[in-house]
Amino acid sequence: MSRRFTFAAGQLADGRVTFDRDESHHLARVLRLRPGDTVVASSGDGVDHTVRLDVVGDVATGTVIATRARASESPLAVTLIQGVPKGDRMEAIVRAATELGVAHVVPVVTERTVVRLDTARWRERARRWHRVAKEATKQCGRAVVPDVDVPEPLDACLDAIGPLPAGELRLCVWEGATAPLDEALDGAAGATTVRALVGPEGGLTPGEVEHARRRGFVVASLGPRILRTETAGPTVLAILQFRLGDLARR
Repeated sequence: MSRRFTFAAGQLADGRVTFDRDESHHLARVLRLRPGDTVVASSGDGVDHTVRLDVVGDVATGTVIATRARASESPLAVTLIQGVPKGDRMEAIVRAATELGVAHVVPVVTERTVVRLDTARWRERARRWHRVAKEATKQCGRAVVPDVDVPEPLDACLDAIGPLPAGELRLCVWEGATAPLDEALDGAAGATTVRALVGPEGGLTPGEVEHARRRGFVVASLGPRILRTETAGPTVLAILQFRLGDLARR
């Protein structure tokens, strides 16, 4: 199995990669690699770089000796709009969503969101979730790290969404819905982008669901059992990738 690492786009210049402090620590202190060893690294643009390490220390550097585009990204671009749950459940959601090919995670604060933080602390949480996404990207063999936003109010998120374009499905899963998810997907053949809205523990309020409906979201049920929020998001992603994306395909 290839040893995979990431770097920021600005850390590749003239065929040389400079790794950040966290990645340098992992290279030097955890894996105890040495100059001359090779690793696979990506800046999240879908291209893998085989890097021969030149310096391994507090700041590790290496020379790119080969590149190749990865075919690990789904043709379906899914944005998960996820009500922020309490505890560390958001980390589990981000990790599973990354493995399932999510393109973008938008954490939102809803009426029933338990956690209430100031802007600075939300930014700190977002940075942690992005690190989780980066680690999950390396683990599952993706070359693109999904974006993870700083949480914002659900109403503001919905109001910022423009008119529904061709090829986009907007989906709100809600335990109070009567229409099953398969009906919504039957009418979405050919969709290339999806926005999927999932509430926090306690679910979305009827008013929030109606707001989403006005913004073009189809409201659907995941079935007869009520799923925990950390189960619902990955479940929706797995179904979407199976029906419209690349899950279980060669």
